[in-house]
This record gives sequence, structure tokens and C-alpha cells, in this order.
Amino acid sequence: MYPPAEEMRTEIAFRLPESLYRTGKASPWVAARRGGPLHSFLEGPSFDRQGNLFAVDLAHGRIFRFSPAGDVSVFADYAGEPNGLKIHRDGRIFVADRMHGLLVFDPVAGKREIRLAGPGTGRFHGLNDLAFSSTGDLYFTDQGDSALEAPFGRVFRLRATGELDLLMEGLAGPNGLVLNREETLLYVAVTRTNQVISLPLLPGHAGIHKAGIFLQLSGSPTGPDGMALDREGNLAVVHAGAGTVWVFSKLGEPLFRIRSSAGLRTTNVAYGGADRRDLFITEAEHGVILKAALPTPGIALYSHQ
Repeated sequence: MYPPAEEMRTEIAFRLPESLYRTGKASPWVAARRGGPLHSFLEGPSFDRQGNLFAVDLAHGRIFRFSPAGDVSVFADYAGEPNGLKIHRDGRIFVADRMHGLLVFDPVAGKREIRLAGPGTGRFHGLNDLAFSSTGDLYFTDQGDSALEAPFGRVFRLRATGELDLLMEGLAGPNGLVLNREETLLYVAVTRTNQVISLPLLPGHAGIHKAGIFLQLSGSPTGPDGMALDREGNLAVVHAGAGTVWVFSKLGEPLFRIRSSAGLRTTNVAYGGADRRDLFITEAEHGVILKAALPTPGIALYSHQ
């Protein structure tokens, strides 16, 4: 249907030191998935204004900070399951935690608080990823263990003013999400159907209208995971389990296939570097963060706006 995507390779930008491997402690998250012992499971890369790259360890409830000089430190270590991470422009660190809900960390003191445990008096199924709009609205996915046989996954928006909107439900594994440049569409990766769907956003927080399928992927033992957008509206989509990040045009045409130089468990992406032309990719099997140089800069994160 389309010409083959241009092949691109990666290099290792950061590596989790073996001194931070955690192999002697049981992980309920790993046990529930019968995945065997894991020393870590990196997800949720995001940069602060000082150039530090934060990433979570979903398997063992940790948040790491990778400095521009390459130093690695543990920012937080707690009884939880952090999955997605994004940084507010005021510096606060927001985390989508499968166990606790939406968490907020103080970037200096590391103090943690639960911002939202669920809608109304209920609880979330298990938050996965999150994305800020330019106005401070926070979009996030509530995946839990939803799948084809149990499609109960949801997408929410927490307005900057505090109101919570349920945008869509009945999804089989909603995962990564990102807004288009105009912030009129919300792209959502749906892992278990191997799709990226688009949710047209109505003005004035009125909800969505006529959601559709933007991309239908094929292959991979898992499906699409994290996503990121560049200044031309091209969409980077991690194909988890396939060691691949695809870059599609805003019309859905495949432009690049970025192959992991480590393992196949690619999970999430974030643009960074001096001119935001480097795409940083978490790879969970080997505990590394990969980097690929791309021709178009990524859009500025909310933390940099």
C-alpha cells in the first residue's frame, strides 16, 4: 500500500547500572504476568528543564533520574506500580500509577501525594499513561487488565480547573496517548487491538465526536505502547515486543522504522536533546534508553512551555 519505511538504527544513550538491578525482591506486577524475574521494566521517559531524563520502573515501583552527564540516581522508591510520567511546567512530576491512581511528586523534596484515586467514589482500573495539553489539561488512560475478552479500558481528561471528564470507554487496552499539534485530536494507542485510534475533541470541553481508527498495525506479540509527536505532526509509535518505533506522517503514511539496538521490549518515547531532534526510547529487557536522530524536532513538552 505504501513504500517501505526508511530504516533507522539506535544507539544506547543511558544504561541502568547493575547496582540498581533488583532481582532479589518479589514483584507482584511481574508475578501477575508470569514473566519471570525482571531486574527492572523501564517506561515513561520525560525531560525536565534542566535536561534530566526521568523514567519509571514499573516492575519495582521506582523512578530514576538520568542526568545530562550520564549519572543515574533513584528519585523515588515506593510500594506502587508507576507506568507513565509527565512533568508539569511548574516542575511537579505527575505519574500514572496502576496501583494508586494519579500521583504527584515534588521535584525537590520527592514528597508524594495521590492527586486522584478514581472517578467519583470509585477507583481506576489501573492507570497507564498521560499527556498534558498546552493549557494544562491532563489526558490519561485507565487500562487495568482490559483486553479483547474484557474491553473495559477508559480515557479520561482532568481539566486544569479540576473537573474530570470520561472521554471514551469500552477499549481493549488503552495505552500511550498524545495530542495532535492543533490539539483538536487525541491519539490513543490501543494495545490489544493493535491500533491507534483518534478522538476528535469538541470545543469547550464538550467531549469527543466520531472517534475512529487512525492506524491499524500488524504483527508484534503485544501492540502499540507509547507515542510522541514532532513539529510537522508526524507520530512516533512504539511497537512493543517488536523492538521497533514507527514514525507515521499526519496522514498515516509510514516514514521511518527505528529498530532497537538492544532488546525487543521497546516501551515508550520522548523527544529531547539540544534541538529536540533526538528520540529517546525506553527498552525494558536490557534496562537501557536508546536514542535515534530524526530530521524533524519534536514538539516542546509541557514541562518546557
